[in-house]
Amino acid sequence: MTLDLMIHGGYVITMEGPGTGIINRGAVGIKGNKIIAVGEEQDVMNRYTAHRYIEAKGKAVMPGFVNVHMHTGDAIVRSCAQDLPGKIWRFKGILPLLGVARDEDFAAASRLNIVEALRSGITTFGDYYSPMTEIVKNHIQLGTRAVVSGMINELPPDVSVVEVDQLIPLDPAVGQRKLTDNRKLVQEYHESFGGRITCRYGPHSAAMCSEEMLREIKHLADQDGVGIFTHLVQTKEEVTQTRLRTGKAPVALLESLGYLNKKLLAAHMTYASLDEVELVARSGAALALCSTSISVVRGALPPAQEFAGFGGCVGLGTDQVCNCTNMFDEMKYAALIHKYKNHDATIFPSWKILRMATIEAARALCMEDTIGSLREGKLADLIILDLSGPQMNPIYERPIRNLVPNLVYSALGNEVESVMIDGNFVIENGRLTTGDEGAIISAVNRAAARISEEMENLPWTAGLPLAQWTRDGYY
Repeated sequence: MTLDLMIHGGYVITMEGPGTGIINRGAVGIKGNKIIAVGEEQDVMNRYTAHRYIEAKGKAVMPGFVNVHMHTGDAIVRSCAQDLPGKIWRFKGILPLLGVARDEDFAAASRLNIVEALRSGITTFGDYYSPMTEIVKNHIQLGTRAVVSGMINELPPDVSVVEVDQLIPLDPAVGQRKLTDNRKLVQEYHESFGGRITCRYGPHSAAMCSEEMLREIKHLADQDGVGIFTHLVQTKEEVTQTRLRTGKAPVALLESLGYLNKKLLAAHMTYASLDEVELVARSGAALALCSTSISVVRGALPPAQEFAGFGGCVGLGTDQVCNCTNMFDEMKYAALIHKYKNHDATIFPSWKILRMATIEAARALCMEDTIGSLREGKLADLIILDLSGPQMNPIYERPIRNLVPNLVYSALGNEVESVMIDGNFVIENGRLTTGDEGAIISAVNRAAARISEEMENLPWTAGLPLAQWTRDGYY
């Protein structure tokens, strides 16, 4: 058989087996959008010829990263609501700012965030935002693999009036509009573009939806045969609000509504009890661990270690753009913060963290049969990394191999040279092939300039902590 492409001579990190499955001098053969062969270089090249060969000596070839939880549109207010007390971050921080932005601003920011993520080797996006019927077009155009959902809540249009210690007045009309948009997304885009785009439903949280809305979402997800994204016990205020509204804690409420199963990807669980963590883990639901985001906005750490200890599946996500969307950044921080938490350097070793960014993340999205590792028959989603930088050297192959620790603890993300999704290079030799990167950056900066101008004329803007710190010269 003649293949379309043969990548050979580099370190092939398959992520097969219980660890990382490295082949020191390997080859990956691709035809169409599928991986046809993975193995030792000489063996694969003896069995197959190809129309194109890529010499990968001094490079690593591995599956693309799977980002299980992110909100690409939030990049419109990158680092505009940070360093705040966790209690006010949402309703007195980011949500008022997002209320000034328009749908076209979120779409422009999403394009920027997707390109940023691609450059760090992310090939599959668990993107959870609104208006997703517009944002999904970015994934289509830029060639990503995306699991997308809307973000359904019933929050009033003016969140500046919300006091988190009092029952939030929900607006059913807002919720129905957002649910309708999510249903349209599922009907139009689920399993479209050769399966590259799949859809879910996305209730924002148990605190931001009525029990009736949560029931309706679950019914539609079952009817349409799709999964669900949600934030679960992300904040103490979520627990308070859910108890005030329903008399139940968030986990108990979702359990009573039938949410807890393998089709649920729950983000954070930061303030869950150990019993709740065990219940969700044993239900088959997966956990999105977004260590950098939760540390920035809450100064806290989700119970991923405990969740995994109960047999649950944990995948890494970058969440909203607190600093950057870079899976190398996420891997390093997740490893180090758990070691610090335990005062134990053996916790979350680099090989385990790398799995949580690839094959375990794919499992969290119920996609482990098609992505997350390099194996014959899987989809050709992979990245090529240049190992020539000083931070990646020296390289040891035996009796100790140091490639995986270097990727987790030393890599910066700019080692990613080429990114392939579904058999097509979306970044090749450092160049984005599916869009005009300069134009994408310019568009989001134009949107930010307009938002800045509008905010200056709003009476409540002067009271924002970051606005005060800017006037005082700290920012």
